[in-house]
Amino acid sequence: MFLELVIISFVFSLNYVRMLNTFNLNILKNYFPNFFLRFSALLLSLNISLFNAQNPYLEDNSYDALFVKWNNTSDENKHALALSCPKIDTVRIAVIGLGNRGQSALGRLPNIPGVKIVAIADIDSSKVNNLHEKHFKNYQYKKPVKYYGKEDWKIICQRNDIDLIYVCTHWELHSPIAIYAMKNDKHVAVEVPAAMTVKDCWKLVKTAEKTRKHCIQLENCMYDFFEITVLNMSQNNLFGDLVHVEGAYIHDLRALNFSNTYYWDHWRLKNLQKTNGNTYPTHGLGPLAHLLDIHRGDKMTHLVSMSSNQYGLTKYLEENFAPENKWYGNSFEKGDMNTTLIRTHNGKTIMLQHDVTSPRPYSRLFTLSGTNGFVQKYPVKSMAFEPKAHLSLSIEGINDTLSKYEPTVIKQIKDTAKQIGGHGGMDYIMDYRLIYCLRNGLPLDQDVYDAAEWSSIVELSKKSVNKGSKPMKIPDFTRGNWKLLDKVNYYLK
Repeated sequence: MFLELVIISFVFSLNYVRMLNTFNLNILKNYFPNFFLRFSALLLSLNISLFNAQNPYLEDNSYDALFVKWNNTSDENKHALALSCPKIDTVRIAVIGLGNRGQSALGRLPNIPGVKIVAIADIDSSKVNNLHEKHFKNYQYKKPVKYYGKEDWKIICQRNDIDLIYVCTHWELHSPIAIYAMKNDKHVAVEVPAAMTVKDCWKLVKTAEKTRKHCIQLENCMYDFFEITVLNMSQNNLFGDLVHVEGAYIHDLRALNFSNTYYWDHWRLKNLQKTNGNTYPTHGLGPLAHLLDIHRGDKMTHLVSMSSNQYGLTKYLEENFAPENKWYGNSFEKGDMNTTLIRTHNGKTIMLQHDVTSPRPYSRLFTLSGTNGFVQKYPVKSMAFEPKAHLSLSIEGINDTLSKYEPTVIKQIKDTAKQIGGHGGMDYIMDYRLIYCLRNGLPLDQDVYDAAEWSSIVELSKKSVNKGSKPMKIPDFTRGNWKLLDKVNYYLK
């Protein structure tokens, strides 16, 4: 009888929802008494509750080691490790910079519960106006204020009706806006890299510590389904002690870099003219740093870096453009392939690579080698464990293992993430987790020390290359506090 009631309520609720979608609700109210509406809503609620109770994705998973409940609400520290701030019921956001990343952010953020976009800004007025019309024509809140001025980001940061500044400008503005925003009592989510110099990395850290404001780097690769599941597997000790990891940003950007429309004022190509080393380290390093519990029980101590000569950009120019092209004959300092080796205090090693000028498939490598197992994502997924580690698991075996250890939190939002999108869904998960933590007063998955450590590789690798691959010390941005925590945690209320 109980099961029959459940089935009847489920069928009834589905049919009723179809009726609501088919007819005008005001017409229905004329024909159905209030008690009937309440009764049907009760049945629908009962059905959802019963469904959720049987949904394995919503049950506790004994393999969930990464996501843990947060019980400490005090903030009496001078450091910003596990920083928690007051809950924000509705997170009021200003998006600054409406290039490729900013545009995609406007397609995601309004779809997350508890988000209100208050302002959008870019020096290209057509982008501001077009995106305002596209995303906010029928917005449930007051439409965002539009800003076009070169210095308007300062005005935005000074407003008292904004909680979070979401920075998607070109690299040179990342740290200036982030620092100014925190000084004006705003949390900051800043695109990668968060800073271009070690000096600015220190400014980010010291400002966040002083103001007690979050400064998160928008490193989306942390939330790729493969990467975050492997992190959970590692915390379940499937790989034993981690020994060596590898990451990369290998992405043929030649056509996009020379495009007259993709990157504003060719800012990314201009960067390749004036610098060497690993100019974009965080996509490769971020997931690896959390695997190794960097500044949560271990720290990076020093690096050496080496670059090949530059070939790719010159060859591409000669083969695709006429001599009168403005870029023809220009020199580029950035070597095609940069390889950076990093050692940690606990004796682990990291290899990072960066290449955006070679004709080769996309890769972030994402390789992990431990005392009990191995995993790699690019170029071909492989996974192996003792005692048969000389052979990779089959594709079916890899997928079964990933499904078993995929965190419950990720399973709950996976379909929505894929539907809304952003690099396959990881961008949505990144934003979702950011908003979830802000609304619940939780420490963020990444902190300002992550932003500083990963971004510092930009300048340090350049210096190492320019000094003949001389070892460069990596600053301890926590000033010794990396010993206070024992592992990476992502928190739940």
